[in-house]
Amino acid sequence: MKWFVGLGNPGREYENTRHNVGFWVIDELSKRLDIPLNQSKFKGIFGSGVINGEKVYLLKPLTYMNLSGESVRPFKDYFKLSVEDMVVIYDDLDTPAGKLRLREKGSAGGHNGMKSIIAHIGTQEYNRVRFGIGRPANAQPVPDFVLSPFSKEDAPLIESALKRSADACEAFLSMPFSRVMNKYNG
Repeated sequence: MKWFVGLGNPGREYENTRHNVGFWVIDELSKRLDIPLNQSKFKGIFGSGVINGEKVYLLKPLTYMNLSGESVRPFKDYFKLSVEDMVVIYDDLDTPAGKLRLREKGSAGGHNGMKSIIAHIGTQEYNRVRFGIGRPANAQPVPDFVLSPFSKEDAPLIESALKRSADACEAFLSMPFSRVMNKYNG
């Protein structure tokens, strides 16, 4: 079984913000894989389907970013899912806008959603797609930056990264994550 977790914040006011790129990727996967996000439980919305004979889950925690682990842990436990089969997709300030960094493990890197997941599942060793959003160009505070939309200039980069993130997740359905990393990093 493979499972994909996209991080973001619920609510219309956050819908188009940089912090919600993880939700965007899950929405794209939902369309591509024909897995509707039609179930609400575990402080999140999710869907499941079978792709190439394997069960696949898509999850969007609705706990707000900083409490994402409160959704991920009970979801994992209920469905008896393996951390090795999980991919978490989230925004990354330290990666230029539109770039991807795929990793099999690592620290939270200051990302509060990742800190929460690590605290709740008890390990840093899980697959992740870090979706680059860049850093504020001026003295804009980081919280204001991540909770604002991308600029029009960044839109083509972001659209491309969204497609490549979903491509990478789909590739994980048929190849080890190490190979996915080699193909999609950058």
